[in-house]
Amino acid sequence: MDIIVVFSVFLVLVAVWLFFWAVPVPLWISAVAARVNISLFSLIGMRLRRVPPSLIIRQLISATKAGLTLNTDALEAHYLAGGNVSEVVTALIAADKASIDLSFERAAAIDLAGRKVLDAVKMSVLPKVITTPMIAAVSKDGIQVKAITRVTVRTNIQRLVGGATEETIIARVGEGIVSTIGSSETYKEVLENPDKISKVVLAKGLDSGTAFEILSIDIADVDIGDNIGAKLQMAQADADKNIAQARAESRRAMARAQEQEMKARVMEMRAKVTENEAQVPLAMAEAFKSGNLGVMDYYKMMNVKADTDMRGSISKSTQPDKPDEDTKG
Repeated sequence: MDIIVVFSVFLVLVAVWLFFWAVPVPLWISAVAARVNISLFSLIGMRLRRVPPSLIIRQLISATKAGLTLNTDALEAHYLAGGNVSEVVTALIAADKASIDLSFERAAAIDLAGRKVLDAVKMSVLPKVITTPMIAAVSKDGIQVKAITRVTVRTNIQRLVGGATEETIIARVGEGIVSTIGSSETYKEVLENPDKISKVVLAKGLDSGTAFEILSIDIADVDIGDNIGAKLQMAQADADKNIAQARAESRRAMARAQEQEMKARVMEMRAKVTENEAQVPLAMAEAFKSGNLGVMDYYKMMNVKADTDMRGSISKSTQPDKPDEDTKG
């Protein structure tokens, strides 16, 4: 009999525990006290759908006390989709207090896209300053100018989903700085009016298509770098010199080749002359033998040759002597 009583009491306790687990009465009482309209059957349905009722009810209470109107179905759907319900509700409350137009659907989409919707709302209230790395550009006079800028941005809630990130802002600002410095006539213009860079870059609308709105672009530091124009001119001069030397060397090589060719031709002609001179005695002997050349003809020919040699010697002896090397100049 005692065992039956104990078992009955155990079953009653288990039934009570299951009832209060399935029907969170204390949570329902808290919701009613906070003027959140929800029924016990809705809480039981959350249990069956494996949605924690405490999470949904607490966020509903917070939103209701903040003056927002949310429904349990939207919160449950966002939870089942893998979203962060508490962060979305907190972001909605912060946006409402800051007079920022943010609907639950957009906040849920931002959260499901992997963005921190609460951080986005905070950045809309308190803008963020992005410091760009040192950007080097060259003005038209060839002087390199280095600049560091600070870009003040705030989140654009409407473009947060699908909008470009901070890296795009930094890249676009760097491109604008390079373009502005490159269009300056001299580096002195940049040093005298550094705000010219920020004004020109800011007017380009660099925040288009990004998740941010650029509020200001301020020049933090401007330095002078190398004389790039002079270095390029020196490099061009060296290149021109090397090209000229290569061309001169090519011409010298061609001249040497032509000289060698001429020497070879002279040697060839001398060889032919020697060969022809060797044929002269044979031809004379053949002429003597055939009777075409007589002794007197031979003597006349020798006299003409001797006379020619004598005239040549006389003409050489009558030419003025060349001055000595010591007497030149």
